[in-house]
Amino acid sequence: MKKKILYIINPFSGSSKKNNLEQIIGSETDKSRFELFIKHTEYAGHGKELARQAIEDKLDIVVAVGGDGTINEISSQLINTDIVFAIIPKGSGNGLARFLNIPLDEKKAVRLINKMNVLTIDSIKLNDLHYVNMAGIGFDAHIAKLFSTFGKRGFKSYVKLVYKEYKKYKSQNYLLTIDGKQIEQQAFVISFANSSQFGNNAHIAPLAKINDGLIDLCILKAFPAYKAISLVYQLYTKRLPKSRYYKVHKAKHIQVKSETELLAHIDGEPIKLGNNLDIKILPKSLKIICPLQQG
Repeated sequence: MKKKILYIINPFSGSSKKNNLEQIIGSETDKSRFELFIKHTEYAGHGKELARQAIEDKLDIVVAVGGDGTINEISSQLINTDIVFAIIPKGSGNGLARFLNIPLDEKKAVRLINKMNVLTIDSIKLNDLHYVNMAGIGFDAHIAKLFSTFGKRGFKSYVKLVYKEYKKYKSQNYLLTIDGKQIEQQAFVISFANSSQFGNNAHIAPLAKINDGLIDLCILKAFPAYKAISLVYQLYTKRLPKSRYYKVHKAKHIQVKSETELLAHIDGEPIKLGNNLDIKILPKSLKIICPLQQG
């Protein structure tokens, strides 16, 4: 019996054109093995609705075609279900796809899906929300909020915004409880990582594994301006653990309290979450097609 596969395309994600995507998907999909369906998102949150409908329709595979926000929107609905998730990366950062070695080329990505190499990975629950790749508070959440209304998308626009804002941003104070142990922490960035990177190979959590049953809690402390270039270099060369301004904790359960309202992001999408965060690992909770096997 053929497996039913749904491609959900976000036509607005990233900065690249998607005019011939349906043609590529149609021509590269192995029709002898798969019954193919294609739908497009039309508004924010539509990907979640389409994913939930796929569960009701008892489809076998759901593919997110878009950037990290689209991938999170769809995958978050498939956690602890029998549906296999897959990705055709079409965003500006493509963090999860890059981490899993999923091809950025559309034809190669569809051919990978045909192979049905399935890995069962962890996901993370943040308050009442779910995600698979990355969330955080601090400077990156501040940038995510500004970038969401910045207008022009893409990596260059993101870098321009970071350069403009980082000298103005002040580190915040947080009360963290890490697997029951409480610490006070002033931080520039705090990331709750399942994979290693934000996107574009910026590795905030270079030691992360996506199926080890642990969250990488990554803390970047306040640093002098003259250290910014070396820290960026370490971010892109997986050497942040060598920095005196960086610390990582491996944990199953993290709680965060702040005197001010917490602005956070999930895969670059800004969210407000009040004064308290509760973050838990959900081990082996999502099936995903990828070429990468992790221990």
